[in-house]
Amino acid sequence: MENATAIDPANVTANGAGTTHYSYCNLPVAPERILGPEIHENRASLILLFSNKWVNGTVLRYYFFDKETDGNNVMLTNGTKQWRTFTTSEAEKEVVRKAFTTWKNLGIGLEFKEVRSRDEAEIRIGFMRGDGAWSYIGRDIIDLNIGRDDRTMNFGWDLTRHPRELDTALHEIGHTLGFPHEHQNPYAGIVWDEEAVYAALSQPPNSWSRDKTYHNIIRKIAADTVQGSNWDPDSVMHYPFEPGLIKEPPQYRNGLTPAGGLSERDQNWIKNFYPPLEPDKEIELKVAESVKLNLNPGEQKDFIIKPKASRNYEIRTFGSSDTVIVLFENVKGELRYFKGDDDSGEDRNALIKTRLRKGRSYVLRVRLYYANHAGETAVMYY
Repeated sequence: MENATAIDPANVTANGAGTTHYSYCNLPVAPERILGPEIHENRASLILLFSNKWVNGTVLRYYFFDKETDGNNVMLTNGTKQWRTFTTSEAEKEVVRKAFTTWKNLGIGLEFKEVRSRDEAEIRIGFMRGDGAWSYIGRDIIDLNIGRDDRTMNFGWDLTRHPRELDTALHEIGHTLGFPHEHQNPYAGIVWDEEAVYAALSQPPNSWSRDKTYHNIIRKIAADTVQGSNWDPDSVMHYPFEPGLIKEPPQYRNGLTPAGGLSERDQNWIKNFYPPLEPDKEIELKVAESVKLNLNPGEQKDFIIKPKASRNYEIRTFGSSDTVIVLFENVKGELRYFKGDDDSGEDRNALIKTRLRKGRSYVLRVRLYYANHAGETAVMYY
C-alpha cells in the first residue's frame, strides 16, 4: 500500500518496454456508512463530509512499534514462512516525525505527540516490508476498534532512500487526518483507460487484483466526502500516473506528476477543518444553564466545565441537529480524552453520561454537522 507521491526512480520499477510503474497507497477497506432514506440529501452530504474528521483540538498520539515480537509471518510463494517485523531505524522514524511536524507547522488546531506505549496511542505505526504504505482514514482508527497490537498505519519500504519519501509520510498522515485520495475526486473529470490501468497495476511493484485497483484508482468516491468542487492534481493525496493510463483530460495522457509537498489547496483544506485554536474564546459552561451554539455546518465551539460537586452528570445537545461532542479532562496541563458521543444520522441528541469530580477541569468540544433550524441548537450539562 505505497504512496503515490514519491516519484524518484527508487520508488518505481520498469518493465521490459521501459515503462515506469509507481508504487501506490492501498487503503484498507472500511465499512461504508449507509444513511437511511429519511435523511435528506443536504443533511446526508454534511454528515458524510464531517463524520470521519476529528474534533479540532484533539491530541493525536502516535507510537512506533518497538518490540521484537511486533510483526507478522508471511507466506512466501515457495510455501515457507518468513517473519516481517513492524520495527525500524531511528532515521526512518525521523522522516515520519518530520511529516507530523510539517502538518502541524501549518498552524492547525490538532496536536501530535509521540508516546512510548501503544496503550496511549490512537495512531500505531509499523514498517512491515512488503506490506506497502497505508493508513485508515480519520476517526476509523478508533471507531473500527482496531486492536492495540495492530497497525493503523504502515510504511512498507525504506523512507530514508530519497528526500521525496517525506511525501509518502505526509500522504499517509493526511489519511489519518480524514482526507481521501484526490485522484478519486468525482470532480476530477479523469477518464481512465481502464484495461491499461488494470494491466499496469497487476504488475510489480503493486501486483494488485482488479478489485484492489478498482477500490484505489478507478472508483470515484462520494462527492459528499470531498471538500469543494475543485480537483487538485498537485495534492499530496494524489497519485502520479505513468503515460497511457489517463484518456482525459488530454494534457495528462503522457502522465501526471504532482508537484510534491503540500499544495496550496492541501494547506487551505486542512486549516478549514482544523483552524488554529482560540483558547481565549472558550467559555465556562455552568451547570443547568443551556447555551445556544450558533454554528454553521462544520464549525465547533469549546467550553470549560468546572464541576462544583463530584457526582454523575449528563451533558447533552438540544435541537434538531447532528453533532459530535467530545469531553476531555485536563490532566497536568494536557487534555486527555474522557468520553464522547456522535448523534449524526440518528433521531436523538448527543449525550454523555459520566461522573465528574469537583476540583478538576474539563473541556467540552462540540462540532455541528447539520442543523434543521439555524441557531436553534443548544448544549447543557446538569
